[in-house]
Amino acid sequence: MIGKLGLISGIHTGLVITLALAIITVLLVRHIDIEIKAAHAIDLLGVWRSFHGALKRLLISDIIIRMCEGMTGILTILYVTNVQGFSAIRYGTLIAIQMITSILVYIPAGKIADRVGRKPFVIITFICFALFPLAIVFASSFALLALAFVIGGLREIGEPARKAMIVDFAREDVRARSVGLYYLVRSLSITPAAAIGGLLWKISPEVPFLTATAIGAIATIVFAITVEERFAS
Repeated sequence: MIGKLGLISGIHTGLVITLALAIITVLLVRHIDIEIKAAHAIDLLGVWRSFHGALKRLLISDIIIRMCEGMTGILTILYVTNVQGFSAIRYGTLIAIQMITSILVYIPAGKIADRVGRKPFVIITFICFALFPLAIVFASSFALLALAFVIGGLREIGEPARKAMIVDFAREDVRARSVGLYYLVRSLSITPAAAIGGLLWKISPEVPFLTATAIGAIATIVFAITVEERFAS
């Protein structure tokens, strides 16, 4: 749409479609009926204290890997279009490749992970998080860039397993609040990532991508060493 209608009109049209899809989503969610179980009152600190050690270690590695993602997330389109010189339409094609890859691997990976174990799939996801920014920087052609975005799509291969581990590690009577607190802590912790990426971009456009790869490698090692799947219920 940006290629066809121009930057401003294309973004406005996309926004209208996005809002329409959001409204449809809300209407669908309203029809989901989940039984509510009464739980005893517990404050935020109490929920944190209920966290199993494995859940806290998973959170630490998750924060680090999301720093890797957040550092280059908004910069990727700038690098592809401004530095590598590809059009907005080409970038849209790359995003489509990434999304199709994610959709194709998500459900099969979740089913296989339940059979063979979840931890290896999360490790693969973390590796893909680390490799994605590196692959973008070293892509010397559109074909290699497309391959990089396939790697970006493969970041979802371990997401069903990681989410299942979060739920399993959480104490049953405060499970919903534990999941909510987990994501709150993670989101707040990675808030500076984009700003840090922007500062590194001033040094050189490649620097935030290479830094993100290093951070992703650290996250992968931290997760592999510290998180034990045997604590999952």
